[in-house]
Amino acid sequence: QVQLVESGGGSVQPGGTLRLSCTASGRISPFYRMGWFRQIPGEQDAMVAEITAAGGTTYADSVKGRFIISRHMLNSTGYLQMNALKPEDTAVYQCYYQRYQTFWGQGVQVTVSS
Repeated sequence: QVQLVESGGGSVQPGGTLRLSCTASGRISPFYRMGWFRQIPGEQDAMVAEITAAGGTTYADSVKGRFIISRHMLNSTGYLQMNALKPEDTAVYQCYYQRYQTFWGQGVQVTVSS
């Protein structure tokens, strides 16, 4: 019903910057919300950031002041701008789209190492 395609992952040194993109296609609702989880091996998946159809945003405490989530409604594309990256940010980042059910992207690897 909804397909999500992510891009923008990669490897950077501490303090570096990456921008993730997530484009949704299919039966897109104007009322959806979009966000990002990151998967830490051996740990529970954690919400990183979320944005609603009205533009309200929510961030995990660990990324406040460093990450910015945004969206382009006409393109059905969400973005996660990641600044001042730290080694502990290393994870698989997974985009989600939610209306009556949740759809997930395939995930992109972000690696921060010195």
